[in-house]
Amino acid sequence: MAQLLEQFINGLVLGGIYALIAVGYTMVYGIIQLINFAHGEIFMFGAYLALMLITVFNIPFWIALPASMLLCALLGMLIDLVAYRPLRDAPRLSALITAIGISLVLQNLARMIWSARPRLFPTETLPAFLVSEVNMQTGEILNAIPLPGGGILPYRDVFILLLAVVLMIGLNRLIYLTKIGKAMRACAQNRVASNLMGIKTNQVIAVTFAIGSALGAIAGIMVGLSENITPTMGYYKGVAAFAAAVLGGIGNITGAMLGGIIIGLAEVFGAGYISSGYRLAIAYIIMIAVIVIRPSGLFGKSTGTRA
Repeated sequence: MAQLLEQFINGLVLGGIYALIAVGYTMVYGIIQLINFAHGEIFMFGAYLALMLITVFNIPFWIALPASMLLCALLGMLIDLVAYRPLRDAPRLSALITAIGISLVLQNLARMIWSARPRLFPTETLPAFLVSEVNMQTGEILNAIPLPGGGILPYRDVFILLLAVVLMIGLNRLIYLTKIGKAMRACAQNRVASNLMGIKTNQVIAVTFAIGSALGAIAGIMVGLSENITPTMGYYKGVAAFAAAVLGGIGNITGAMLGGIIIGLAEVFGAGYISSGYRLAIAYIIMIAVIVIRPSGLFGKSTGTRA
């Protein structure tokens, strides 16, 4: 029972991270019908930039966190301006190939700047409650909440889960209660009509890239608190997050959030009760199953092709 509860919480934490990344995929697709395959690399850059700000410039964690989000938001807007905006009216295949190219460029750029050596946030630079320590005398794990049956819930996981929930609620309110959110929904429905109605669609798309990139960056930092930071980390997490976006219905923000939770739970329980070697395969299997059985996703809407 204790193991089941622990696995469930781990799945929610991982699902929250996937949801933050998946939202970036689905927001961009909802407006310009582009799968931004470079989004996983922005997630990776978020972790590296925060690490650099902390270790090289000695910036405190609580300042490095929003600073990294801001830098990645600017990076996302730059990618849109340089790589995607010139291809707005080009065939979708051209933009898709460009997205893959940008992904490879960013991955190799990270390898050139920070090398391929795995890195971790130095524990002395993190807030104490985010570091799991063991009492050498009693063997008790500190900074953790005891669970029924002998399990533990690290404060770090509580922080990641709560932060993901707050950000998802904030994004939802932004989309449905603000002027820019209304403009984003209008562009998602019909970009040409929105432009004719006076909405500056290029600016709306840039803001969409910025928001998605900022959320991806904070997800990268959260992953970096417990896992190695590497130039390829964006690929593995990006595939799972893309599967979450497809599962929820690509273009549907609420679906991406719930899809992330489902993929996270499926991955953790699959690794725990089947084999850890199938973690990434589980995301692929779910994505393929959804495409075959329900191409529009769990929360997407099927649309007919007009004559």
